[in-house]
Amino acid sequence: MVRQGLVEIFPRLWRYCLVLTRNKDNANDLAQAACERALEKADKFETGTHLDRWIFRIAQRIWLNELRSQAVRRGGGLVSVDDVELPDTKVDTETNIYASQVLKEVYLLPEAQRITVLLVYVEGFSYKDAAQVLDIPIGTVMSRLAAARGRISQRMDREKTGTE
Repeated sequence: MVRQGLVEIFPRLWRYCLVLTRNKDNANDLAQAACERALEKADKFETGTHLDRWIFRIAQRIWLNELRSQAVRRGGGLVSVDDVELPDTKVDTETNIYASQVLKEVYLLPEAQRITVLLVYVEGFSYKDAAQVLDIPIGTVMSRLAAARGRISQRMDREKTGTE
């Protein structure tokens, strides 16, 4: 059950790992490590619960352990905000440009806000589920989202008016 579920949610897991690591190679490594850990601990997965929440939590813990065990690597290999590409869709150009601007602003958010935005707005997790994955209170999820929305709105307003 876990193995088949991992195959189905792997693209979402990888996207989550990319947001955590901000580096494609590290995202690959983290997603692989999370899958390996999930397969090792498959007997601990409770049938009837959400596999995606379980595997996202595993990835979150592996990443936090990595950050704790090594000095945070700054620079080299980070995904540049300018290199972020939207999927090729048939959406009109103006909408695509706007979505690209929002995505760039999301990548500029502090890590805690960026991850929370991804879980709730991209992955569709409820506030409760996001709080469980991140091991934080629901109120913290709500405040991170409010802060992220405010920051994105403020930056986009400044960009629109041409002020800094």
